[in-house]
Amino acid sequence: MTLLKCTSTYPATPENSNILIIPHMRELFSCEVGLSDHTLSIGAAVAAVAHGATVIEKHFTLSRADGGVDSAFSMEPAELKMLGEETERAWQSLGGVVYGPTEAEKKSLMFRRSLYVAEDMKAGDIFTQENCGACGRGWGLRRSIMRFYWGRRLIGM
Repeated sequence: MTLLKCTSTYPATPENSNILIIPHMRELFSCEVGLSDHTLSIGAAVAAVAHGATVIEKHFTLSRADGGVDSAFSMEPAELKMLGEETERAWQSLGGVVYGPTEAEKKSLMFRRSLYVAEDMKAGDIFTQENCGACGRGWGLRRSIMRFYWGRRLIGM
């Protein structure tokens, strides 16, 4: 079973789509959740996928010019193709909750700007800008880590 979030205005506006309800519905009803999307573009559908939607329902027509009850807010073939491509990209980009570099990033770590200890230090010494150096590439500590340590005592090495 898949439960679809639907805004019953035709066409719906992104402001009325309330996509943030999708993760809540998934948790509350313990089932797959999707979006019955009546907006005029693909943005709401892509956002829905980014928030866990596994099904997107859109009205479809071969040509809006042919007319019909739903034609004004129906997707044409090129738009449907774009919807498929962009929701797939959104799904692929989700990843997981993992901190640190991805496997793909590991081979480029040596090109990051790095900081290192520039003079001998012992336990109790304080990290300062004077006793730390920077280099354009290498395997030293990342600048963001060193910002945390400046002005703190070295606990041990």
